[in-house]
Amino acid sequence: MRKVAVDEAIGLALGHDITKIIPGQEKNRAFKRGHIITVEDVARLKDLGKNNIYVWDDTEGLVHEDDAAVRLAEHAQGPGLSWTGPSQGRVNFCAEISGLFKVDVERLHNLNNLEHLVFATIHNNRIVAPGQTVAGCRVVPLAIEPGILEAAEQICSRPSPLVAVKAFKPLWVAVIITGSEVNSGRIKDGFARIIRQKIAPFGGRWMGQVILPDEPDLIATEIQNFIAEGAELILVTGGMSVDADDASPVAIKQSGADVVFHGAPVLPGSQFMLAYQGSVAICGVPGGALFSRKTTLDLLLPRIFARESITRSDIIALGHGGLCEECITCNYPMCPFGKAGQI
Repeated sequence: MRKVAVDEAIGLALGHDITKIIPGQEKNRAFKRGHIITVEDVARLKDLGKNNIYVWDDTEGLVHEDDAAVRLAEHAQGPGLSWTGPSQGRVNFCAEISGLFKVDVERLHNLNNLEHLVFATIHNNRIVAPGQTVAGCRVVPLAIEPGILEAAEQICSRPSPLVAVKAFKPLWVAVIITGSEVNSGRIKDGFARIIRQKIAPFGGRWMGQVILPDEPDLIATEIQNFIAEGAELILVTGGMSVDADDASPVAIKQSGADVVFHGAPVLPGSQFMLAYQGSVAICGVPGGALFSRKTTLDLLLPRIFARESITRSDIIALGHGGLCEECITCNYPMCPFGKAGQI
């Protein structure tokens, strides 16, 4: 950039955007990059505190802030996203679809460790809606060294785009209600209605439900029957505690499923169990889901419907922020529902 006194800049092209700020009232772009300075502009620029402006000088070998921001956006953008800008070296990313926002957090940290640029996002695994702003990148100086930008581009694009939105897939959902007290009719089932409500936002397709006594053989057989009929997600509700007659964990194992974990570092919802038989997720849902607005089930359902294969390390990571007393006070960064209280 070449510095030029405003009085001597008439006829020159402005090399960067200039912002007008009135504290508490407005902040907007008063002059756009490339604007040709006129006599009338001189007084306006001085009112903005600009006694000098900068014009672009290609001989410096630097990359302009706007051009650099666009290059970063092109490398970082994954499926389900669009971007707007540039403006003042900044580009915003917006969700194009409803889905699960994904960002490679480790690579994001590496990117922000570079000088002269910043990349900010919402939290990973957040549920997003079309049009929602989910990330923004900005080049801090008016121009940046090519080497720094090239290093940032590699981080943004390899091995996959840095940010993306994964669409939810409509899954056929089967529910197995367990408990001899429910099977006998002594207690009315309350799980089915709640499960229907929880899967609806993700396009869950209700395949059916059965009510069984606490007998592992019967439960395991019904898991296999639902899989044979095309179930893509099976929820086994009740019987998940440490009582001797709680049969659901035994039945899930007995069905031949590979158990990922039983006992999540999330409160409420610590007795939750997750297993897979092929690509079919099988969830053991404890009774807390009947009473708490948000449990382990609610944290994992968005990822299951985004067709992610959840690992034990994913579950371990839930412990940081996994204490959720009430949504109204919840600051859990991984909560898929966004602002506190939004279910």
